[in-house]
Amino acid sequence: MESANPTINFFLNEGVPFETVILILMLPIIATFIAFLRQVVGIKAFGIYTPLLITFAFLATNGLKYGIVIFLAVILSGMLLRFILKPLRLLYLPRVAIMLSLVALIVLLMLTLGGNLRRTGLASVSIFPILIMITLVEKFVAVQIEKGNKTAIILALETLLISIVGFYLASWEALIRIIVAEPWLVLLTLPINFFLGKWTGLRLSEYLRFKEILKKQ
Repeated sequence: MESANPTINFFLNEGVPFETVILILMLPIIATFIAFLRQVVGIKAFGIYTPLLITFAFLATNGLKYGIVIFLAVILSGMLLRFILKPLRLLYLPRVAIMLSLVALIVLLMLTLGGNLRRTGLASVSIFPILIMITLVEKFVAVQIEKGNKTAIILALETLLISIVGFYLASWEALIRIIVAEPWLVLLTLPINFFLGKWTGLRLSEYLRFKEILKKQ
């Protein structure tokens, strides 16, 4: 690319696809964005790794709407299957294996239905994002067992919200152009994360939660 930085052109000349270069350079930016939401805003989600993976899964689907459909189908299927399997009193790992298998079949049926309804974008979603979102079931079930259904649903919705924003951030053409022209700017995420790692103040969500107490003080 003529307008690209020599570093970007070096990767391209060595055979690395342009999309791969951009996504890898986007990863520190999205990870920093998620860390900011957790440390400063107070949005927990399923850690930092899961929303990051879901963001890239959304980027790999044929449009955000199909990614959201698969995400919600996986979560709802996981909730339903957990209640169905609960009376059987199975050990954790075999139970999760059964759930992953059944969720995979449910997603396959959903893709087949999408093809039947001429929703070719849904039917042609690649295996990569599907596998990522199916593995979300284990995380969801673990939180359900440890903290209850309400917390698991809230964290799932927070993960979905962060992943949607991350999708738009990674798809932002102005940001892509900046990275192509000056890829070294990605290194600025390191001092930003160092600052976030030293953050000791209240999160914005905590200000809202304890605003009555803070007013009295």
